[in-house]
Amino acid sequence: MTTKAKTAPVIENGKEIFIPLNKLKKHPKNARKTPHSEASIESKAASIAAKGMLQNLVVEPERDGEGEPTGFYLVSVGEGRRLAQLLRVKRKEIKKTEPIRCVIDTANDAAEISLDENVTRENLHPADEFERFRELAEDRGWGAEEIGARFGRTPQFVRQRLRLGAVSPKLMQVYRDGGLTLDQLMAFALTEDHARQEQVYDNLSYNRDPSFIRRDLMRAHIPATDRRAIFVGPEAYTEAGGNIVRDLFTEDRGGFYEDAALLDRLVIEKLEGIAAQVREAEGWKWVSAHIDYPHGNGMRRVYPHPVELSEDDKAAYAAAQEEYDRLSSEYEDADELPDDVDQRFGELEAEIERIDALRHAYDPDEIARGGVFVVLSPDGEARIERGFIRREDEKPEPEEAEDSKAVIDGVRVNGDGKVIEGGDHAAAHDAEDEEAEDDGKPLSDLLIRDLTAHRTLGLRLALGEQPDMALIAVTHALAAQTFYRGVDAHCLEIRPVSASLGEHADGIEDTAKALADRHAGWAADMPRDVADLWGFIAGLDHASVMALFAHCASQTVNAVKLPWEANKRRAHETADRLATAVALDMTAHWTPTVRTYLGRVTKAHILAAVWEAVSEEAADRIASMKKQPMAEAAEQLLAVTGWLPPLLRTERPAWLTDEQPEAPTAEAEDAPETEHADSFAAAAE
Repeated sequence: MTTKAKTAPVIENGKEIFIPLNKLKKHPKNARKTPHSEASIESKAASIAAKGMLQNLVVEPERDGEGEPTGFYLVSVGEGRRLAQLLRVKRKEIKKTEPIRCVIDTANDAAEISLDENVTRENLHPADEFERFRELAEDRGWGAEEIGARFGRTPQFVRQRLRLGAVSPKLMQVYRDGGLTLDQLMAFALTEDHARQEQVYDNLSYNRDPSFIRRDLMRAHIPATDRRAIFVGPEAYTEAGGNIVRDLFTEDRGGFYEDAALLDRLVIEKLEGIAAQVREAEGWKWVSAHIDYPHGNGMRRVYPHPVELSEDDKAAYAAAQEEYDRLSSEYEDADELPDDVDQRFGELEAEIERIDALRHAYDPDEIARGGVFVVLSPDGEARIERGFIRREDEKPEPEEAEDSKAVIDGVRVNGDGKVIEGGDHAAAHDAEDEEAEDDGKPLSDLLIRDLTAHRTLGLRLALGEQPDMALIAVTHALAAQTFYRGVDAHCLEIRPVSASLGEHADGIEDTAKALADRHAGWAADMPRDVADLWGFIAGLDHASVMALFAHCASQTVNAVKLPWEANKRRAHETADRLATAVALDMTAHWTPTVRTYLGRVTKAHILAAVWEAVSEEAADRIASMKKQPMAEAAEQLLAVTGWLPPLLRTERPAWLTDEQPEAPTAEAEDAPETEHADSFAAAAE
């Protein structure tokens, strides 16, 4: 008896059937040879978990070498969805036998339909995607986390789409029409204020760089890098009801603070809190908080004086220093300090600094009459400026006796202006001779004048022959008037005048900390009584005397040009020579910004600066901008160039110019006819 072979069941083309997941395989003719990304599979798995399989898989039966069905099916279309379901099996969300809805296709070539699915498909326009995400959030109340879970996207990805979907419909249509790039649209998404977005768009020039768009949008906001924002901090600002605008598409370094008035109020409140603590701890008569340093306050300033440490503090300082030195020697060669040793070093350093701070203190009387300014420094920290004495708190000068006498134009008068002696000089001498016989009678004012005149001449002759002592005398005269205001304690008629610069250049006090620190350092070393100043200066070594002399002299420099001082042309020429002699480099003290220069000059000046410092092409790129955007763009372009306006440039010495590249030789310096010998020596000194 012969056995009849089984006939394979005929599978109808186009039939929809459910096939167990573990019976599905990737078709070898699948057009996609590059594997699906993990993110793509994650996204599909999340979508299927939330909404089910929205599209059928297209499959055909697998056959063996003899053409017989194997019981498996090859996936021609939908391989990504198959992999997504396998990922769900791995996560134990479904079983490996989960039935998958498929469509049988035995008529078409598998390679062609696999290619067709990916080639003829058109992706959703990004604008449509942004708006649909926004609708999901608004219509269904879903947050970024829930939407992300349903589409296999991160919450940050969804937040970006929601923000883009909130762009003005007018600008969204411009984007659809190709009038804006995605980067530009992302810049507009920095704010959800449609009116502001459209206003900035209408004012755009041909240069539509996203950075310019962001800057214009946030013009009225405070960047998180501003000193006020740093000082207050985002937590305190938001707790007070302030809103921080964040850029979801770029590194915004903390965002932008919307409410400038609120931020200023919080700054003042925090500064006032610090000021109150200083007053309570130190006992000053008054404290005052300001965001900016109060220029032109007209107050005299005092500084702490050296004081003797107590025996306990001396002993504590010596013990701390000894232990610090011992540990330093013991761990000198260690690559890394043990934690306990490192902590001990920190404790010893803090103790040494604490005791060092006790070496200088303000006079209790000055604290009782003086006050403190607490201001905000450029780096966002509170700066405490102590020792200001108001005019009404100054000690009154001792009044002269009512019967004091004076000599006016050779006529001796008393305190009431009545004539005591006639104006005849010879008669006055005769009167002196007659009265000289009276024992115990003091010398007359006229004789004192004559004698001291002779003494003054003698001092002039002697001092002119002793340069070292002249240096001490001049330094004493300068220091007495620089550090002891209102006290006439010098005999050289040298009057240093130090013009205040704060009234001329806003914010200059904030950038003059190095000068203020240098002045405070000298002031702290000065003796309390001006009568001891001469001995203090005379006891300094030569280098210290020169340093003090230089500091006092530097306080008198005034190179400010004022429009009503046209007669000071020669003084300004001297200032130029001084700048050359000291090799002044203003790039260390000044940078061209919108505030300091670019926002205060014409567009022609801005373009000239960019052309000179960067390139002609860079100047052309910003030439069509409006004034404010041009200044801001120029600030970025000039930031690292070291460019200076002509007024701040220092002329090189003649002996360093291209015409004379070599410095004068020693022989040339000795020759009297050498033109540059004096300037070379001065510069060398």
